[in-house]
Amino acid sequence: MPTAFRVVAALIAFCVSTALAGAQSLPKEAAARVEIFPIPSLTLSDQQFLSGDATAGKPVTVAGEFRVAQGAGKMPVVVLMHGSSGVGATTEAWVHEFNAMGISTFVIDGFTGRGLTVVGPNQALLGRLNLIVDIYRSLEILAKHPRVDPDRIVLMGFSRGGQATLYASLDRFHKLWNKSGLQFAAYIPFYPDCSTTYQADTEVAARPIRIFHGTPDDYNPVRSCKAFVERLKTAGRDVVLTEYPDSAHGFDSGLLGVNTVTVSANAQTVRNCHIKEGDGGVLMNGDTNAPFTYKDPCVELNPHVGGNPTTAAESRKAVVEFLQALFKLG
Repeated sequence: MPTAFRVVAALIAFCVSTALAGAQSLPKEAAARVEIFPIPSLTLSDQQFLSGDATAGKPVTVAGEFRVAQGAGKMPVVVLMHGSSGVGATTEAWVHEFNAMGISTFVIDGFTGRGLTVVGPNQALLGRLNLIVDIYRSLEILAKHPRVDPDRIVLMGFSRGGQATLYASLDRFHKLWNKSGLQFAAYIPFYPDCSTTYQADTEVAARPIRIFHGTPDDYNPVRSCKAFVERLKTAGRDVVLTEYPDSAHGFDSGLLGVNTVTVSANAQTVRNCHIKEGDGGVLMNGDTNAPFTYKDPCVELNPHVGGNPTTAAESRKAVVEFLQALFKLG
């Protein structure tokens, strides 16, 4: 082969390899691959959920977005469950954070497939426990995925999704609805509603529960979560509640630079309700001993929401450090 030809061939090979390397050089927060999954689920009343009555549920297909982080082999995953306004921009901020750590993410959309966009002004549109079914069905999908480490899947949720995350830890609910054969490695609820007392609700999975909440939250007040946490601690469970001052409901929107607090117009809050599970899976108003409805006088309107960049950053740091230790990341 002539020398000039070899030089040209070498230059072409160099340019091609450089172009390929450049094309494959992604920002660390970018996923290597994105997959969209249909999630066969059910729409159930709370009573149907609590009694384990799957036959009465309405079949529905919701969706999950799986972003495979950069890396090789089976990887850890954080499953994210949205709140009453559906999947939003703050979820994206968390996804980027986890993907940059080499953690894949699975974001559940429990609303669109049900024809919903928001439920804040009418929480009766969807049973309080429905999202737990979606969560367990997502775990069935991840259990079979070749890029998922089944021992390193964490559940994280926000507001209504934080409530679902917290109570998805209950042993009883796993026995009723989790058919995946897997267990989450940890549960991370952000500002959940803890106002409902379920039967045997201190019997939770032997996994860490890490709750993040704001002191002035008047949507889902921290006081009810404190009471539940104390009951869990008395039962010997691994649970920690981190409370941030000056942090309204949704304070982690501060990850996006949001630093104002506003009224969530006409949103319903059960902040002054005491709800308990009665016989036959009926949720009862603990003050009236009648079945609970969102027309009860204890249901109020117009709670506040807003971001706090400082405590959002603090909570992000706490979650990152927790996952680094749990997943044994370098």
